[in-house]
Amino acid sequence: MTKDASFKKVVRRHAEETGQRYTEALRHLEELGARMQHQPDAARLLAHLRDRYGIDPVSATQLSVHKSYVFHIDRRDGDAWVARAFPPARPRAGAEGDAAILRFLEREDYPAERLAVDDPVSDLDGSAVLVTRFVEGAGLPGGPPKFAMMGELLGRLHALPYDDSASRPGGASGEDPSREGTPRQDLLAALAFLDAVDTKVAAAERERFERLRTAVRSADDGDGLPEGLLHGNLLHAPDHAVVSERGPVAINWKASGRGPRLADFAYLIWGTGSWNPRRPNQECIDAAVNAYRRHVEPTDDELERLEAVMYIRTLYLVCFGYRRAVSDGVKFREWGFIHPPDYYSATAEATRAAFRR
Repeated sequence: MTKDASFKKVVRRHAEETGQRYTEALRHLEELGARMQHQPDAARLLAHLRDRYGIDPVSATQLSVHKSYVFHIDRRDGDAWVARAFPPARPRAGAEGDAAILRFLEREDYPAERLAVDDPVSDLDGSAVLVTRFVEGAGLPGGPPKFAMMGELLGRLHALPYDDSASRPGGASGEDPSREGTPRQDLLAALAFLDAVDTKVAAAERERFERLRTAVRSADDGDGLPEGLLHGNLLHAPDHAVVSERGPVAINWKASGRGPRLADFAYLIWGTGSWNPRRPNQECIDAAVNAYRRHVEPTDDELERLEAVMYIRTLYLVCFGYRRAVSDGVKFREWGFIHPPDYYSATAEATRAAFRR
């Protein structure tokens, strides 16, 4: 990034809106890409696991569709593991928090992946490594059955009792490790994605860019709504839920923690819509609602703010993709995450009606 007058103006604005000092905001924007990018060496990871845990691993294969640091570890001496060698920018405390939540979920017999060993967090080349047992299974089915399964998983999760060991703030995607925490962090991350490329936006795109930025700044972050333990990113199948021989299992708990439970459910409801044309899908909405309400009945305030809270993760996704497109010099084509607006209002109304039946 150049430090010309235009960019300095962007940095000053970003600092004011995020509560950072100028130098902090400058570093935050300049180092954004580096914080998110991480490609561990598979051979070094295998050697590390062999030395640390005394196992006999055969191979480390990238497992996640979206994360280059998530590996399937095949072993000669036992069942397969999953090793997540997080970006160095993510503090070890983040991985330790993941492990604490997984211990809590096991105590509660919640259908989640399980830790591979008693001391599942280690350090490799500046990265915290978390090991869990690999969950053998298939991707979730499509249509209403998928949303019934996810509604059940979220309902059970949000109904769990409070526990200090699983009390960290959660719900944000956390692709930028500096923005883990409640869903508010997704909006701050989205703002950074836009500000990082502000000076590269073509003049013809400026008006649309500014409208997007205004939408992020004014979005409802769910503050003040009833809280629960959130998964944070369950909808992102097939990475985050599979159907095992024992039924649906939620995996990848990096975004988990306490936050407004509506953020989890609103993202799920957003995903019920068909894409061509984009319209509410009543069958999928009903499936999600009926499964979720077996465990949780939303408050009137949650139902009223459903439409607004649906925008948290979708604005984040648009801004994440927008930054990537501008950085790569390609046309951005993912506006469908937040358009058309009447999809949001119609889907929220259909969901409210389903809960009130």
